[in-house]
Amino acid sequence: MKKINWLKSSSMAAVAVALAVPATGFTAANAQEDEIVVTGSFLKRQSQADLPSPIQTVGSEQIDAVGAKNIADLTQTLTINTGAQNNPDAFTQNSTTGTSSINLRGLGLSSTLVLLNGKRQVLTATTTNDGLQFVDTSSLVPLIAVDRLDILKDGASATYGSDAVAGVANFITYNSYEGVRLNGQYQTIAGTGDSDEYLMQGLFGKNFERGNVMAAISYLERTPLTTADRRLSRPQDDTSALGNPGAYFILDGPFAAPFAGLPIIDPTGCEEVGGDRQVLSPNAGGSGLDVGFCGFDFGDFFNLVAEEERLTGYVQGDFELTDTISLRLEGTYADNEAVRGNSPTFPFLQTAVVPTSHPNNPFGANVAFFGRAIGNGGNVSPNEITSETTRLSATLDGSYGDSGSWELSYTYGKNDYVVATEDTITNRFQCSLTGFTVNASTGGACDATTLQTAADGSTIPVGQIFNPFATSFSSSPNSDAVLDFIIGTQVRTLESDLQVFEGIITQDLWETDNGPIGIALGAQYREQTLSADFDDISLNDNFGFIIGEQPYDGEQEVYALFGEMGIPLSPIADLQLAIRYEDYGGSIGETIDPKIALLLRPTDTLSLRGSYSTSFRAPSVFQQEGQGTSLNQVNDPVTGGTAFAAVRTQGNPDLDPEESETFNFGASWEPKPGLTIDVDYFSFEFTDVIIPENFQAIVNADPNGPQVVRSSAGTILQINSNYVNASSVETSGVDFKVEKEIDTDNAGTFVPFIEGTYILEYDLEDPLAGSVDGAGSRNFNNFGTSTPELRFNTGVGWQNGAHSANVFVRHIDSYDDDQNGGREVDAHTTLDWQYNLRVSDYLDTEAGMTFTLGMVNALDEDPPQVFTNGGFDSKVHDPRGQLTYIGLDLEF
Repeated sequence: MKKINWLKSSSMAAVAVALAVPATGFTAANAQEDEIVVTGSFLKRQSQADLPSPIQTVGSEQIDAVGAKNIADLTQTLTINTGAQNNPDAFTQNSTTGTSSINLRGLGLSSTLVLLNGKRQVLTATTTNDGLQFVDTSSLVPLIAVDRLDILKDGASATYGSDAVAGVANFITYNSYEGVRLNGQYQTIAGTGDSDEYLMQGLFGKNFERGNVMAAISYLERTPLTTADRRLSRPQDDTSALGNPGAYFILDGPFAAPFAGLPIIDPTGCEEVGGDRQVLSPNAGGSGLDVGFCGFDFGDFFNLVAEEERLTGYVQGDFELTDTISLRLEGTYADNEAVRGNSPTFPFLQTAVVPTSHPNNPFGANVAFFGRAIGNGGNVSPNEITSETTRLSATLDGSYGDSGSWELSYTYGKNDYVVATEDTITNRFQCSLTGFTVNASTGGACDATTLQTAADGSTIPVGQIFNPFATSFSSSPNSDAVLDFIIGTQVRTLESDLQVFEGIITQDLWETDNGPIGIALGAQYREQTLSADFDDISLNDNFGFIIGEQPYDGEQEVYALFGEMGIPLSPIADLQLAIRYEDYGGSIGETIDPKIALLLRPTDTLSLRGSYSTSFRAPSVFQQEGQGTSLNQVNDPVTGGTAFAAVRTQGNPDLDPEESETFNFGASWEPKPGLTIDVDYFSFEFTDVIIPENFQAIVNADPNGPQVVRSSAGTILQINSNYVNASSVETSGVDFKVEKEIDTDNAGTFVPFIEGTYILEYDLEDPLAGSVDGAGSRNFNNFGTSTPELRFNTGVGWQNGAHSANVFVRHIDSYDDDQNGGREVDAHTTLDWQYNLRVSDYLDTEAGMTFTLGMVNALDEDPPQVFTNGGFDSKVHDPRGQLTYIGLDLEF
């Protein structure tokens, strides 16, 4: 067993010339003596280059070179990763703060199968706003333990089953590592004062006569970057018509008729206490009352970077039980805690009547309140998230005969996810305006029998009357007691479980003149469960903005049979055939998916590859049995305004699986020594896509229809949506890479490169929005994701003795913003650099020591502005600006 020597000076990978190594052609340099199992095949092969499917590999030294502190830092640089949710965007990602994900080809977070050492991982118990479960890569494994990341870039359901529609991301840990490696890094964000990040990692490995034990641990502490520290949005993009001070609708009295249905700005104050007076009709009818709203700018209360703590541990043991039987045991534990800011309170979307008898009511009439409990002058309301993930895996494998092998494995994973969010309690808020308390025995109705006498003789409960008017900022402030009474915390307690039993046998059937014909046969059983429970207030739909939730509990059992055959057709041609059968039972039923792939090597310097496959993704337990209520920004065609509303999406047990056809054609060419050129054309035809009906499209189609719930004041309270099978997504494009290694006599080795992805088409059939050309669009008004047509990375790596450095330029093309009339989202180009000094070369020590200094976005380019909440597109651009990091790495 050999020791992994990550510091050896001869390795050009150390300069990390490429962020993403392309699909590899066959060259003699790629060949290895030992046959191994590679990503995308169950047959043992000499190298990844023997597989006729497009593979992108990122090695551990390349990971170090991009300054990645976590997996998200790595995957967000990949040009094939489009629309991942790695930024804590409170406006489109209500419950996924602290997680990270992969979205190959923009086909959805759940359409990329994420593996660890070839094994499935538990899905998050939480979901995205559009109801997708995914593998949280921030809870996967300490980055220091990852030897490489293999990305299979075509459909792989024939090999791996459901979820491998867009491809596979397989994180592979070190094998037979021996030694101790310690790593510490510090990173700070320019111009933000105290927004920084600390990372400490350790890797420990020991070889024995018949095995190896390895352990890794990682601890990350990240302080927040708030929108107040780095404001990217315009005030008008983050201003709500529902503020405090707020507006009122007069329900009775002499002004009820002339002002019927019209909002009146709080006459006791607005801009004097920080409100944005939005006057529609000044001094209406000579009454002295202004028709309009007192807007509230909530833009300073959220996070571009959440406050986080992450603790991740990984243990791996490999044991040779006999000369032919081996055992691998793996265990992972991750505890991630994140806090993201919300506005002081959410808008109160239910009807709340301030009676004439309210001591601060200036109207002399009953009025309906249009606003929020706390607005201007309030403090950030924390959104707290805790995610705890446990994973255990055992693999027993062996060999028989001259060429046979077998493997039995069991994997268990569990994710416990808790989300705590503050909101105003509907019945308590209404009772606090009348001076009554709440009687639980009568279903939460206001109880007039508990009135107390205040010092001035008025009959109000002491400390429980709420003043919604601007006088609360001066003469009649609200007490902490009344605020504690009307504001509660929604607690979502979610659990996701996974069990996988799998058995595989491989065998060479017979020898041909061109090599052996190999076959692999396997069977798998999977069980996935998901459950959710909520606090009593949520169960009664008694929150004023986030409404509530209902519990759900579901499971899914899958039986699978699969096979693969590798056929050497000639000395220059290899054929791969694969097929998989899966049975879900119930309404999903059965599915069969084949794959055929061909690898040609007409010369020693040229390889050609092509593949065709069908893939599928079964509806998740959540999409069938769950229910989710998320908060979304809605353009209301009735009022002409923009506001947040609750979108409740209900599971659909009659959903069909998503299906796709995938084509890939590619070539790798080495016209000169050291010069490599790689090109791949890909095409995905994705049908029966499972989506929630787009809430904006629902409102646009029928703004007063049965799916749109409005308050008595006409504002949108809730939009009811369902999961449906949409028509299709068709996407195609080209991946490319050119790299040249240049050796000099004295100046060291240089490796310039360029790699990227160009999207030729991203065509959508949305059940409400119709046919959409989504390439080069933000796709806000349909179920697609933001899709810039071109993304590329270019740069150069350099190494000379103990010194190495690299410079990367990253470019994301411009695209249209369909939320804002097709306004262009500007192109974005950033510059990264890193310098490494192997200090141990200058010290009399056997220990390896490397010092690192680098910058991400060295020129501090802001993300392109988008006229939306937050001010940028969180699925495409990084809001953090210039990042400076230093690190020290020790290996003994």
